[in-house]
Amino acid sequence: MDKASKLLVLRRLSGAVKPSSPIHRSCSRLLVPSRIINMLPGNSLRHPSSTLITATRNFSSRPSGLDSDFQAPEAIDYRSLLQEDEFHRLANSTIHDLQEKFEEYGDTIQIDGFDVDYGNEVLTLKLGALGTYVLNKQTPNRQIWLSSPVSGPSRFDWDTGAQGWVYRRTKANLLKLLESELEQLCGEPINLSSSC
Repeated sequence: MDKASKLLVLRRLSGAVKPSSPIHRSCSRLLVPSRIINMLPGNSLRHPSSTLITATRNFSSRPSGLDSDFQAPEAIDYRSLLQEDEFHRLANSTIHDLQEKFEEYGDTIQIDGFDVDYGNEVLTLKLGALGTYVLNKQTPNRQIWLSSPVSGPSRFDWDTGAQGWVYRRTKANLLKLLESELEQLCGEPINLSSSC
């Protein structure tokens, strides 16, 4: 058992004394009674009275497990957010156009369980065993959220330069993403960009 594992076991067994040093220090010490040390499997740290164990800690401002090529999404410039009425106009137009295109698409493909539903500002496209797409408006964020059986969840902001809904993290365009995924899943191309 390595030192880190022993330290974890010690903390669990004894409710060990917390380090007195503040969190910004890189090293802390725990005074652990020998009766606890003796309970550890494979114990090699026996001492007649008590044992002082040193545990090092590494603190980083970067999330662990991320390589140096990691790029966070761009920060939101809240001054550029759409006014609420403009957001509703654009989002409603996009969602209603998508509903019409999905219904037309359903007439051209043969998929068991294909269904398009719109209610409570949520557009649902069911592709039977292939999965379900859900699109809905998020007014406080001025976003359209997408749940995809292929790419998972995404949040799209209106990009005035591109005149479309764009996922800031990947720069994916909502309509192009849906076109690509639906063709991949259903085997038939779909054009969503023409009037949205």
